Amino acid sequence: MLDRRHFLATTTGVAATLAFGNSLLAQIEKAPAHLPDSSLYRTNEDVYWAELRRQFLIPEDEVYLNNGTVGSCPVPVLRAIFDGYSATEKMDQQDPEDYPIWGYAAWNEFRDPLAAFVGCSRDEIALLRNATEANSYIANGIDLKAGDEVLMTDQEHPGGEHPWNLRAKRYGIVVKKVMLPKPVKNGAQVLNLFNDAITTRTRVMFFSHITTVTGVVLPAKDLCALARSKGIVSAVDGAHVCGMMRLNISDLGCDLYSSSPHKWLQATKGSGFLYVRDEVIDRVWNTIATEGWDEPKLRAERFQRIGSSNVPALCGLRAAIKLANEIGLDRIERRHRQLADYILGEMIKRGSDSWTSPDPALRCAIATVNVPPIQRMDLEHWLWQNHKIRIRGGEPSKLRLSTPYYLQEKDIDRFLEKFDEYRRSKKLA
Repeated sequence: MLDRRHFLATTTGVAATLAFGNSLLAQIEKAPAHLPDSSLYRTNEDVYWAELRRQFLIPEDEVYLNNGTVGSCPVPVLRAIFDGYSATEKMDQQDPEDYPIWGYAAWNEFRDPLAAFVGCSRDEIALLRNATEANSYIANGIDLKAGDEVLMTDQEHPGGEHPWNLRAKRYGIVVKKVMLPKPVKNGAQVLNLFNDAITTRTRVMFFSHITTVTGVVLPAKDLCALARSKGIVSAVDGAHVCGMMRLNISDLGCDLYSSSPHKWLQATKGSGFLYVRDEVIDRVWNTIATEGWDEPKLRAERFQRIGSSNVPALCGLRAAIKLANEIGLDRIERRHRQLADYILGEMIKRGSDSWTSPDPALRCAIATVNVPPIQRMDLEHWLWQNHKIRIRGGEPSKLRLSTPYYLQEKDIDRFLEKFDEYRRSKKLA
């Protein structure tokens, strides 16, 4: 654990001591040392979540509605990262061949809790930096010939779409897109669109479990079953899923899965993972090659052998998993859905066009609305510069509103109040 006295003893001069008062370490020290007692959740949910809010360094006067891009690491995660650096940077590892940048380790102490958390085996998990990296491994690793088709949606993140576009430009594969309605009405609608788009040349179905454009939760299990029934490889971009809602990758039945736990799990930036179903591991080529790249017995571990790596980041990932387990994924998912439903309902009352699915199974912690004639970039800057409210969206008038579990209803009300104020100031209300 961090020791303020030890830290101060290693600094020089009064100025360093005074500067500590506003440092990151000081903010971590001020946070509660323990999570709120679980019994508080049963007696007063609002107070329980308010207490958890104190584990985040986001200033009290800031409203953060953009976990869809990146989450804020809570104090337990930050402590683990700093402890990781403290343990590794002394260069006093017991094994003289062990170093803190070591890129050839199994890292089972990190893979085991992650595999249990997402529902697969350790040997099917590779620890990477983010979903974009994992998606590039997927696109580069599957054997495809010129003319072979990859089927995806029109709501993919650039980090999911462009690895396939690069391969199309370089090797002549064909990228086809299913156009998802806004909003998606139900899962059957999605299944029919994919089924109708499959041809005899379709080799891969790649889709987001939760899309970055609207936050719709696609029926991943049914889509993977469709792919399997036709001999098509299923690859799922799950960047938004880990930490937002309960995930069991084995139950989904997909062949490959990527994720970025720095979003909804609030894990370290630069911590991601690639899942490769054991039955297809030997069919996926490495993208980065170093020692062990062609060693079958390593299973998915060979994909995480990228050379020098950031081990303390993995300490933060493990701490984020531990925190989510202590809170409880069922509680977190329920809270996510409640907050998103609340902000969506209030925006609909204000005349917004909902791009969020009316099917509760197809939405979770992201509410997406279209608000013409408001220009979202002007609104985004106005909210941040004048009221410290952070949102994200798309041009010209889309707002994508993320609702992490530590968000308070009063924060949503403050956003709604300022949204109304903006409309009045622009004479749009």
